[in-house]
Amino acid sequence: MRCRVYVEGGGNTKATRTACRKGFSEFFGRAGLKERMPRVVPCGGRRETYDDFRSALRAARDDEFVLPLVDSERPVAAGSDPWTHLGNRADDRWSKPREAGDDSAQLMVQCMEAWFLADQDSLAGFFGAGFHRGALPARPDVENVPKGDIETGLNMATRRCGGKGAYHKGRHSFAILAELDPGKVAAASPHAKRLVDTLRKKASR
Repeated sequence: MRCRVYVEGGGNTKATRTACRKGFSEFFGRAGLKERMPRVVPCGGRRETYDDFRSALRAARDDEFVLPLVDSERPVAAGSDPWTHLGNRADDRWSKPREAGDDSAQLMVQCMEAWFLADQDSLAGFFGAGFHRGALPARPDVENVPKGDIETGLNMATRRCGGKGAYHKGRHSFAILAELDPGKVAAASPHAKRLVDTLRKKASR
C-alpha cells in the first residue's frame, strides 16, 4: 500500500516545501521505511492541511493510505484518540470523514519541536559550539512539555550559537528533523511511535 502524509507547516514557498519533504523523508528512512517510503506532501496551515487531506481521501484508490500530520497544540487527554482531540479542540472542530479510519489522523504532541527534546545529542550536534543543553526542558515525557516552554528552551539553548545562529523554525526545523534518531523519538513520544508503527503496518500491505 502506498502512503501519503499531509504535513502541517510545510510553508508556502518552494524552498520550505522542499526542506519539509527532505526532513520527513530522512526521518522516515531512518525509522526503517526507506524501502517503503511514504510520500510527504507539505501543506500550509492547519485548515489547508485538513482540506488537502480530505480531497486526497476522496480520490484515494484501494491501494492508497492518506493521513494528516499536525501539531496537537496542547496536551492530548488520556485515552483520547487524535480524531477526538481534533474534534474537541475549539480552533479545529475537525470531523472525521466517513472514509477515514481511526489511524488516519496523526499528531505531533504538542508540536514537532517536542521531538527535538527526545534526541538532544543530535540537537547539540546540529548547532555545535555555543549550544547550552541545560536551557532545554529536562523532563523525559516530552509530550507533556508545553509548547511555549519548548520554544523558550530552544531559543535560550541556541542564542549563543555563532554558526547557525539562534533557533528559527523556518531555517532550522526540517534540517534538525532529518538528523534525529527515530528510536529515541518514538521512545519518548507515544504519538510519534504511533505514526511510525502505522506507516510500517500500512506500507507492508
